[in-house]
Amino acid sequence: MGGGHVNEINVTVNGRDFRELVEPRLLLSDFLRHTLGLTGTHVGCEHGVCGACTVRLDGPAVRSCLLLAVQADGASIETIEGLAANGDLHPLQEAFRKHHALQCGFCTSGILMAAADLLENRDAAPTRQEIVDMLSGHLCRCTGYEPIVDAVADAAGSS
Repeated sequence: MGGGHVNEINVTVNGRDFRELVEPRLLLSDFLRHTLGLTGTHVGCEHGVCGACTVRLDGPAVRSCLLLAVQADGASIETIEGLAANGDLHPLQEAFRKHHALQCGFCTSGILMAAADLLENRDAAPTRQEIVDMLSGHLCRCTGYEPIVDAVADAAGSS
């Protein structure tokens, strides 16, 4: 650390408790990647535009590059590493594989976390337009988005 002031934070990440000392200016994305070694959370723009750093913080999807690690003190965080359970792919991950919605993979973890948030906070499957609206906050240079929409719709049972 830079030798300056540090704060202790307590977070639960993917069901595991962590107590760490962090500098006040450390971004949540950098904390996850560099302190905890969870490199599935990608950093693209560092302005919250691309969505690659999307994680779930106490449920809702958030941009981890726009939050400081100290803001997550006491929170529960889910990253892409926590999406699969017991070695089995999450239904969204399986649908992305099935529909070839992965391509280079840089944006995939953020999109999967946003899609998980979309699907888990609904009583009914989202419409294709609602899926497109969710994707409007994510930049993907590879797929043209259609396979991603198909994958999310398939996982939601609305294809």
